[in-house]
Amino acid sequence: MRPRSDSQYAGGPVNWRIITSLIPYLSEFRGRVALAMAFLLVAKLAGVAIPWALKLIVEHFERAGDALAVVPVVLLAGYGLLRFSSVFFSELRDAVFARVAERAMRRISLRVFEHLHRLDLGFHLARRTGGLARDIERGTSGISFLMRFMVFNILPTLVEIGLIAAILLINFSPLYALTVLGAVILYGAFSIWCTEWRNRFVRESNQMDNRSNTRAVDSLLNYETVKYFGNERFEADQYDRNLAGWEAARMKNRLSLAALNSGQALIIAGSVTLMMFMAAGQVSAGEMTLGELVMINAYMIQLFVPLNFLGFIYREIREALTNIERLFGLLGEPQKVADAPDAEPLRLTGGSVSFSQVRHAYHSERTILHDVSFDIPAGQTLAVVGPSGAGKSTLARLLFRFYDVDGGSIRIDGQDLRAVTQDSLRRAIGVVPQDTVLFNDTIGYNIAYGSPGASQDDIWRVLRLAQLEDFVRRLPEGLETQVGERGLKLSGGEKQRIAIARVLLKDPPILILDEATSSLDSHAERLILDALNVVARKRTTLAIAHRLSTIVHAERILVLDQGRVVEQGSHAELLAAGGAYSRLWADQQRDDTHAQ
Repeated sequence: MRPRSDSQYAGGPVNWRIITSLIPYLSEFRGRVALAMAFLLVAKLAGVAIPWALKLIVEHFERAGDALAVVPVVLLAGYGLLRFSSVFFSELRDAVFARVAERAMRRISLRVFEHLHRLDLGFHLARRTGGLARDIERGTSGISFLMRFMVFNILPTLVEIGLIAAILLINFSPLYALTVLGAVILYGAFSIWCTEWRNRFVRESNQMDNRSNTRAVDSLLNYETVKYFGNERFEADQYDRNLAGWEAARMKNRLSLAALNSGQALIIAGSVTLMMFMAAGQVSAGEMTLGELVMINAYMIQLFVPLNFLGFIYREIREALTNIERLFGLLGEPQKVADAPDAEPLRLTGGSVSFSQVRHAYHSERTILHDVSFDIPAGQTLAVVGPSGAGKSTLARLLFRFYDVDGGSIRIDGQDLRAVTQDSLRRAIGVVPQDTVLFNDTIGYNIAYGSPGASQDDIWRVLRLAQLEDFVRRLPEGLETQVGERGLKLSGGEKQRIAIARVLLKDPPILILDEATSSLDSHAERLILDALNVVARKRTTLAIAHRLSTIVHAERILVLDQGRVVEQGSHAELLAAGGAYSRLWADQQRDDTHAQ
């Protein structure tokens, strides 16, 4: 398993290639993108024409005394139409492009979701669910932001600045155009430098947010444990300590943002003031009309808005990229258990299972299985017993291919598991785990999960086999009864029987029972064992057991100790041998006698 820290995916410079990786998502809707760009062009041209129309209106009233003349009416109407067009076509642009951005979010969210399900069990055992959920949420939001603003704000703003500079250069002194370009360059340089400086505070804030959210989710998921030990105050203090770190990080973020905004405002105010001084001097000298002064002022105000917005967009893009790099970091997680390029579907001819010299270690310094070999003939049951930590559950995980073996091989009907597709392998195997976790949905949904789309008759059939029918029929809502988060509204035995019913509905040829009756009382255990024995007669079964009384009818029993096979044989043969199994049996019989 891979340990993780909150800072994973957060370090290092932002990878700007993330932006180019979003381009393919634009190609899915080429027509929409082209139409949106056309609306964008119309909106920008209308926006740039507004100050020119204002100049014409002022000059007309400066020269003519008849306010009711037809010309100013047309100019005023045109001025209003330009203002409306600037906003209207911008809204049309956003409406047309919305599908593109939302579809990109959908595609990438699905891609991350599918990739997370492809990652090995070690990743999911080590993950922090709360922080992971926040990374996905912020990353997908950042993608939507980039899709909209990179296409429709950064480039158009630069185009608008260029148009304004060209108008000033053509109609007035080059000093005006140079002042505009100088202000833009100074503004951009300051924004980039300051944003890079404060980006560390954004990362720190995100890390603190992940920690506090992870703590809250872990605490709520372990609600009962918190109550058992009366640690509500301890949990609140831990959560508040994480929130305090988040608060401090957010304060640094906000103070640095205030510094950035103040610097940008100073540059804008200085450039506007300089332009107005220059224009006022020319008006006084008779070299410029009052209308041209108004036009320059309007252009500078119009320039101020996109410039200020450009600074905001750059800040948001940097923050979005910081969030997206964490999301892409998840996509970059290597898939340790992957199908071979030439993998083929599993071809079942009976379902025999063979372990040959299997070695495995979760960590290099501790080997769990040492050259384990055994065979399970098709349709027979092999039980595995042994003390805790002997490696029993590891056998089940390797057979289901949650992990690949470090040495040796596992075969089904002669086919190495690494040579077949994982999908076909897992369709052929049913698992009843020791710790059953249910979806926060209904009993019917959780049972039907074994075969989505199963009929009600099939569901009730497996309920009868799992000795659960009477219990469900007594419930007021029957199959529609909600089980709660992780099935907490049900008892351990009820959850276990739902897990058994779910596997029976799947109807796999190979069965793994990982202490499948561990949560049942003696009466329920006998009923379930009868059902499982009936089902197992037609299936190749690997039964991992702690209570030896549950596997006495297995054709073969394998005794595992410290990752090595120390004995194997039938129940009678192992008792007669007087070895490790015989001692385990005697110990459990003595414990059962004392318990009575």
